[in-house]
Amino acid sequence: QVRLVESGGGLVQPGGSLRLSCVTSGFMFSNYMMRWYRQTPGKEREILASITGSGTSTIHVDSVKGRFTISRDNVKATLYLQMNNLQPEDTAVYYCKSPVFDYWGQGTQVTVSS
Repeated sequence: QVRLVESGGGLVQPGGSLRLSCVTSGFMFSNYMMRWYRQTPGKEREILASITGSGTSTIHVDSVKGRFTISRDNVKATLYLQMNNLQPEDTAVYYCKSPVFDYWGQGTQVTVSS
């Protein structure tokens, strides 16, 4: 069974940094593209970044490009999102997911506030 467990969120001041982790199990992690998403109340979940199974290719949406970096450790079957220069508009629940499977974790809350 596919399992995704996000962690690393919290309260941070504007300009601060956080590193999110997504520990996975139940599938051959290295074979699959993975993505980070976020969702705020009343809005649809949005894709932030994608990474290929090998980790050699990444894409980041414009709103986070240059501030967020997606990466993965295929030995640990873990996905990461390094978030720098966080702003109040980054406040959301953050999720990881493979586009291949229809499974979501519980997400991790990120709150950016002074």
